[in-house]
Amino acid sequence: MKTPIRAIIGFIGPSIILLLIFMLIPIVVSLVISFTDFDVYAIYNWGNASFIGFENYVNLMHDPLFWRALLNTLYALVVAMPITIVLSLSFAALINREATYFKNFFKVSFYLPSITNTVAIAIVWAWMLNPDYGLLNWFLGLFGIQGPNWLGDPLWAMPSVIMLVVWKAVGYNIILFTAGLQNIPDYLYEAAELDGASRFQQFLHVTIPSLRPTIFFVTVMTVIGYLQLFEEPYMLTSGGPLNATLSIVLYLYRQGFEFFKLGYSSSIAFVLFLIIFALTYIQMRARRSEV
Repeated sequence: MKTPIRAIIGFIGPSIILLLIFMLIPIVVSLVISFTDFDVYAIYNWGNASFIGFENYVNLMHDPLFWRALLNTLYALVVAMPITIVLSLSFAALINREATYFKNFFKVSFYLPSITNTVAIAIVWAWMLNPDYGLLNWFLGLFGIQGPNWLGDPLWAMPSVIMLVVWKAVGYNIILFTAGLQNIPDYLYEAAELDGASRFQQFLHVTIPSLRPTIFFVTVMTVIGYLQLFEEPYMLTSGGPLNATLSIVLYLYRQGFEFFKLGYSSSIAFVLFLIIFALTYIQMRARRSEV
């Protein structure tokens, strides 16, 4: 029995309308704005915004703060992504073992940070990283180590943000890896054990190859998420000190909502989109034969 066209339109129509209103149309308008000198004072008067072509993009390429924000974001990505994946996979493998007790408790404990409000988390972390009375420096002091000014030192500010980012991201990825581990057939491990493979060899030659689709998905989503780093540096350091934690999205926010340069901020957004698209495409091409 064929489904009537009207029924199909009735089911998907509302979703398409909402997608157009809240996503596709704003994206197109933002792209148009990126080619103008549109600012907040021109919102009610488009005559105040003039078409300037690629001037915003040209200025962006000569903007040292943009390059600083880009390098900071890539630094966070390169450091945080492998740590997140390794920790997530390691904890998931431990939780998935039959000998592990209180599995649900550990799953909930690891997952809670990923759904907890970032503002509340940032307040707690700011207290923990305080150089005078913070819990982390107090703990280091027990071993005679003088802790640094975590959030006030340009050298340590970004690692401090990365610690928070990784802590939040690990829980969500543990759930994904646990689901992947539970889909690996037991007979593969049994065959490897009969062949004399150790636990580590089973993990290396059975678990990792079987988890390639999951690892690929987690890697792609982690790259996209870390390239959009915003809440953590904004709440902990506001991009400081000395722009040491300034990310691309935080710089976009400043240009658009502090300096009201909506055209310039839109150009930053589309450059970020191209970077995310390029890295995602490279990952998909590189791993197409594996997944």
